[in-house]
Amino acid sequence: MAVFPSKPFRSSSAQNGIAARYRVLLNRHPFLLFGLPFVTTMVAGSFFLTPATAMRFEKHDRKVRQLSKEEALGIGKDRRKVDMKEEYYRLAAKDLDDWEQKRVKRLPGEHDGLL
Repeated sequence: MAVFPSKPFRSSSAQNGIAARYRVLLNRHPFLLFGLPFVTTMVAGSFFLTPATAMRFEKHDRKVRQLSKEEALGIGKDRRKVDMKEEYYRLAAKDLDDWEQKRVKRLPGEHDGLL
């Protein structure tokens, strides 16, 4: 059997190009030409994405603050006390076998699912 060389064939134009020089330099200095740009991209991305993350949390805080203002206005004032035993007996007393399926009215422009 013939022994094939482990070195891949590259034409003369591929050996003289920028890619060939980069490949040779990459073998000599792998961190400088591959690792350092990668780490720099990760650190720069972290700094550039920080304001976007801050906006996301600020938006969430605004939603929570609005809900607490509405609660302060009295949305939950007239709630009845819930007793688990009372709810159980109330639901057990209902006739669950006699029911009729009803369609919910759709909003204008909303697809109703009928063909």
